[in-house]
Amino acid sequence: METVRSILFFVITAIAELGGAYLIWLWLREGRSFWYGIGGAAVLFIYGMLPTLQVAHFGRVQAAYSGMFLIVALLWGWGVERIEPDRYDVIGAMVAMVGMGIIMYAPRS
Repeated sequence: METVRSILFFVITAIAELGGAYLIWLWLREGRSFWYGIGGAAVLFIYGMLPTLQVAHFGRVQAAYSGMFLIVALLWGWGVERIEPDRYDVIGAMVAMVGMGIIMYAPRS
């Protein structure tokens, strides 16, 4: 159950990072209202707090999170920007997920 909780936190963290950065992108690159930037900054603040909910130490959490971020970022690009991942995106993401699983969830003595 702890692993499922941890994975859920990783997914929520990635969505917060992508969502906050995307709001700032829309503000600066697409000319949207300043409030998009403020909203993005608020979401990125929450993103910065979410890793503290993980049970591992900071370095391990950040290393493992990188793998989950790759998956969620590709899904974000596909769902929000309508850019379908190609086979190399999928292969790379699968490799990253294996690494993430080893880093975060391998049994340790």
